Amino acid sequence: MKAAAGDRYGEGDARLDVGRVIEKVKVGPFGSGSNVDFGLGTQRKGESLMNSDPKTMSTTAIDAPSALHFWRRSGLAVALLLVALGSLPATPSHAQDIQSAPSFVDDFKNFDRERWYVSDGWTNGSHQNCTWSKGLVKLSDGVLSLGFAKQKTKDREFACGEIQTKQRFGYGTYEARMKTDTGPGLNAAFFSYIGPSDKQPWDEIDFEILTKDTSKVQVNAYIAGKGKNEKLVDVPGGTDSAFNDYAFVWEKDSLRWYLNGQLVNTITDPAKLPSHAQKIFFSLWGSDTMKGWMGAFADPGRKLSLQVERVAFTALGQPCQFPESLVCSVKELGKTN
Repeated sequence: MKAAAGDRYGEGDARLDVGRVIEKVKVGPFGSGSNVDFGLGTQRKGESLMNSDPKTMSTTAIDAPSALHFWRRSGLAVALLLVALGSLPATPSHAQDIQSAPSFVDDFKNFDRERWYVSDGWTNGSHQNCTWSKGLVKLSDGVLSLGFAKQKTKDREFACGEIQTKQRFGYGTYEARMKTDTGPGLNAAFFSYIGPSDKQPWDEIDFEILTKDTSKVQVNAYIAGKGKNEKLVDVPGGTDSAFNDYAFVWEKDSLRWYLNGQLVNTITDPAKLPSHAQKIFFSLWGSDTMKGWMGAFADPGRKLSLQVERVAFTALGQPCQFPESLVCSVKELGKTN
C-alpha cells in the first residue's frame, strides 16, 4: 500500500503538488510525424523546433508558470500556494455543467503539436529525482514512448518524460492503452489534472502504476487537493507484459474506473467528485524519497519507458469513436440523469 496521502510527495512534506502548477504553459514546441525524436535540435520536414529556454518563448505563455517555478526554488511556494488555495472553495460545486473541449482519438501516427505540450526543463519538486526532458519523449511506429534514463540535467542525475494536453476536458470517458516497464521507485501515470496555475482548485483523477509491482495499478482522485480515495487494482498478466486498456468515466454524479473493460472502482459521494475541467497527462518519473509508496529507488542501469498506443476522450452523450472503446460496450455511458 502507498504511504498516507499527506506523505505522497515526500517524507513529511505538506500535501501540495507543487510541480504540476506549471502545466499551464500553452506553447508546444514540437513538430509532427512518425518516428519523431523530441530531443534538442531535432527537425522534421523543414520544421525548426523552438528553443525550450523560457526566455526565448512567448511571454504570454510562460509568465505565470515561470513565476511559480521560481517561487518553489526560493522556498516560498508552499506559503504562497496555501494562501491561494485558501481563497478557493473548500468543497466542489456542481451548480452548472463543466465546459469541455471536444472528443478526440489520438493513435500517435503523428505528434499533434496543437493538442500536446511536452514538459521540459524542470522538476515537480524535491521528491522527484529526474528532470522533465523533451529528449525522453519519442514517437515511433504508432507508439508514444516516455522515457526514464540516466542523464545529468541541472541538479538531477536522471531525465524523464511527460506530456499534457493544452485543452481541458470535462464529463466523459477517458481511455488509454499503454504498457509499462518495471523497476522500484518509479511511477508510470495516466491522469487528468487542473490546479492553482489555472486559478482553479486542485482536482485530479489517476491511474498510477508503481512499477515496483507491475501486478497492480492504483486508482485515485483528488478534490480541492484532498485525496485518500486510492484503491489498488490487480492487473492480470501485469502492466509490463502487454498493453492494457485503462479508462475512467467522469459524470456529474459518479466517477468510475475500468481496467480492460471491467469496472474496478466507483465513487458516488458528491464531496469526492471533481468539479473542474482538467488537462490529460502521461508521465514517467522517479523518486529517491518516497520509499514507502514507490519503493526504494535503484538505478535501473538502462533506459526505461512508458509506451502509449492510444488515448481518447469521448464527451458525455457522444457516440463511441473506435471499435475497442469502452463507450461502445457500456451502453449506459452518456445517458443524462
